[in-house]
Amino acid sequence: MVINGQNKGMNEQEFAQATAVFKALSDPNRLRIFAELMAGDTCNCELKNKLGLAPNLLSHHLKVLESAGLVNSRRDVVDGRWIYYTADRQNVTEWHQWLTIFFDPSRIQTRSLCGPEGQAIDVGAPCR
Repeated sequence: MVINGQNKGMNEQEFAQATAVFKALSDPNRLRIFAELMAGDTCNCELKNKLGLAPNLLSHHLKVLESAGLVNSRRDVVDGRWIYYTADRQNVTEWHQWLTIFFDPSRIQTRSLCGPEGQAIDVGAPCR
């Protein structure tokens, strides 16, 4: 990524982390769940009622989001049968910053084309 104004590219760890997050959010139900959690903490029953998902399906999707580092869960201190879910504020902040850099249109560079069209325009351009 961009560090101190220089494009450093993405390392393998960043590719793996980004893939996990994008994969977690690629499912419409998980995206809906995450959107609800961005509005504030909630429990299984509220999510189930709002989204109309079966409890086992909701639980599966929440585990995927949690594994990707996007969601945290905790048990109720009074009645441990209740589980509360929240968007992980620190990770959401980090992904917001990362995506802002990743999708920055100023990163798109104009390059000479490699094929015949590019060679016809820029005779001295080496093929990359």
